[in-house]
Amino acid sequence: MIVSGRPPQESIRETVELAQICDALGYHRFWVSEHHNSGSVAGSAPEVLLGALAVSTRRIRLGAAGVMLPHYSALHVAEQFRVLDALAPGRIDLGLGRAPGSDGRTAFALNPNAAEAANAFPSQVRDVMAWVSGRPLVANHPFGMITAQPAGASAPDVWILGSSDFGAQVAAHFGLPYCFAYFFSDGVGAEQALHTYRASYRPSEDHPEPYASVAVFVQAAETGARAERMFLGREVWRAERERGRYVALPSPAEAAAYVFTPAEQARREQARARALFGTPDVVAARLSALAEELGVDEIALVTAAHDPAERRRSFELLAGEFGSA
Repeated sequence: MIVSGRPPQESIRETVELAQICDALGYHRFWVSEHHNSGSVAGSAPEVLLGALAVSTRRIRLGAAGVMLPHYSALHVAEQFRVLDALAPGRIDLGLGRAPGSDGRTAFALNPNAAEAANAFPSQVRDVMAWVSGRPLVANHPFGMITAQPAGASAPDVWILGSSDFGAQVAAHFGLPYCFAYFFSDGVGAEQALHTYRASYRPSEDHPEPYASVAVFVQAAETGARAERMFLGREVWRAERERGRYVALPSPAEAAAYVFTPAEQARREQARARALFGTPDVVAARLSALAEELGVDEIALVTAAHDPAERRRSFELLAGEFGSA
């Protein structure tokens, strides 16, 4: 996240530091996202950032959540992640998404054929899977003789990411792990998408059983009041996003001075009923309950704080609750 009062490039360096901390704390994965032309997220080149993370961490899996495939050729993405796998063998995840991660004009600037490419998303996924794993492409493919280098004994693990039934259907069709962006909609649509995924799952060689995750926004602190104070910044940021303004995450003082409209206040109160913030024991209990309710294998934690120390502390507190340290 880009935060008010500091240049966006600091968010990139803070992300590298956070990955190293999560590696030491025992977290299983560390994913970074892709956004373009955004005043909110400094995530324009996740594959470059992952290269820095690959040489800065020791154990933790690293991945993109995700690469917005319609912007790029399948071969180019496969080659990038083959390079990443060479830097961190057996530790790379390749999350694929269809959304633009930007506005329409920016999507067009990235790829003038982005609209057509979005319709070809399933076939792009099929080709990325083959190239990134070193397996043959489908019969009579025009690029069947091309190999994504550098080849190696290991390969990135491909995921499908989404916030609707479409991504769930693609993941099920190809027998891939699936992560639902729960934090996009405060969970609306999650149960249906996960049901669709499991009901239509086709076993694959790498994943004979469905494997599901949800990405949720969490904020933990030593006291409930402190967690709520930090969570307010996210609420303000979201209200601004719904107004069509992609702004930097406000400071606690800026958030406290923000005036919500009556409609925004009503949506805010409704969303708070499902929000996950508070002391670490409260957040951990709610995460466990959510995992059981949805039957997921993993939960991805999305945390944003104006103060990087507060963000790191949230991950430390939850690691302690789950015993991952």
